[in-house]
Amino acid sequence: MPLMSKSAALAQASPRQAEQGVAISEEPAGLSCPVCGRAGAEVWLRAPDRFHGRQEQYTLLRCAGCDLVWLTHPPQPQEMHLHYTDAYDRLISSAGQNSPQRWRDRKATLMEYKQSGALLDLGCSSGAFLDSMRSPSWKLFGIEMSPEAARSARANSGGEIFVGDVLDAPFPSESFDAITCFDVLEHLYKPRYVMRKVQDWLKPGGIFYVLVPNVDSAEARVFGSYWHGLEIPRHLFHYTPGSLRFLADSSGLKAVSLETRRNPAVGTSLRYFCDDVFRTVGIHKTPVAYQGEAGLAWRAARKLVRISFLRLLFAMAPLAGGGESIHAVFRKEKAVLGKHVPRFVE
Repeated sequence: MPLMSKSAALAQASPRQAEQGVAISEEPAGLSCPVCGRAGAEVWLRAPDRFHGRQEQYTLLRCAGCDLVWLTHPPQPQEMHLHYTDAYDRLISSAGQNSPQRWRDRKATLMEYKQSGALLDLGCSSGAFLDSMRSPSWKLFGIEMSPEAARSARANSGGEIFVGDVLDAPFPSESFDAITCFDVLEHLYKPRYVMRKVQDWLKPGGIFYVLVPNVDSAEARVFGSYWHGLEIPRHLFHYTPGSLRFLADSSGLKAVSLETRRNPAVGTSLRYFCDDVFRTVGIHKTPVAYQGEAGLAWRAARKLVRISFLRLLFAMAPLAGGGESIHAVFRKEKAVLGKHVPRFVE
């Protein structure tokens, strides 16, 4: 489950947006890619916000050059709070607090490349990852939009937390040995600018460890617009390994590790599909966002499905595509006299 607090947008909605509830995207194909600049992007799919059970359609475009997928005409930042509801916030907070193994795994990956220094976590939420990194070897920093979550992050990790947008953070150049960004980059409006900031903040030889959903994964290919990882309209950009590499490389960061890993959420994708089927016959199920805790019988049924049908699907998944999550580590190259380092171009 992608990790980001609802406070990615704190301002009030416009009267039109408040009246309609969500924005509708009808953007035609043919726009230029916001990462590589290639013209002629084509419509990839249209889908609603299935998590909240809303029906307004949004349009995703795909670049034929770098394979980036993006939401055209997304809600404005001052309107985005309509989509980061309390229900979404509770789900994300619960996922972070109840996944200690997740943070141990990410710490282990980071420690393969850096064992000490200054660490910055983008979108640190309540500081679970920073807390897992707490030691005399590390000086901890975070960026978090939510003042409430930032207070928790300070209390949990002892780190220095900047409250606000990534692009507004005032860190000096070459401040960090490592920067992490877990399930956050896909939420950000200006990924090229963010990547440029990361490159600037890293010390020479520093690493950027980033996780994003893989829009070319097996689940994405099988479920299409029902894929749980789309998270429309909260996910503004959808990456493949190739498009993420291109974004980093164009900012002067070189891949040292780039792989996909299984992170299945087949149950939620199936639920979205079934909800649509029920809706066609006049049965309206409670959206995933507003479900209560599942009963014992339902939990037992889900477990039975997992150990039978879903186990078979997982075994066959590699035939359809890569893992659902991209795990990438990029490095800022050390300066070499006479060697040109790529710079961001407006």
